[in-house]
Amino acid sequence: MTTVRTGTLLGWVRDVDGSGTVHVEDVYDTDIDDLWAAVTVPARLAGWLGVVEGDLWVGGEFVASFRSAWQGRGRVEVCEVPSRLLVTLEPDTAGRTEVEARLSVEGGRTRLVVEERGLPPGEAADHGAGWQAHIEDLRAHLGGGVSPPWRERWQQLIPSYRPGTR
Repeated sequence: MTTVRTGTLLGWVRDVDGSGTVHVEDVYDTDIDDLWAAVTVPARLAGWLGVVEGDLWVGGEFVASFRSAWQGRGRVEVCEVPSRLLVTLEPDTAGRTEVEARLSVEGGRTRLVVEERGLPPGEAADHGAGWQAHIEDLRAHLGGGVSPPWRERWQQLIPSYRPGTR
């Protein structure tokens, strides 16, 4: 098992038996209900992550098109309002991953932890950089700010998530 800690970055990537896992987290100056809405309500998701349409309840299927250019379909596996959401994602190409969002209260703030599991070998670093760029976009969205160009930020972050390049 290899773990890459990214120092001042918001996450890490890990390879376990040939399958990649990404973990990113941040704390936001908002209450848990507002952050839950930002990660589950399609109109709010469109402001920072991308377009999500479909049946957004446990067992429901949806299609998504993220700012990162990821497109595919997914299924809601677990929804524990307002603390845990688990979905499976299937890109249009191949492979299936599992994305889990966990929210917890920290004083008057809320922590969001996002993990993506089941990534193909060699793709975890790219996904780590991508999820960090997305949750930075969430911070800008919640604060009423403007996010930098997504691809540019992603490319800046990739080297820090790759083993041996920090």
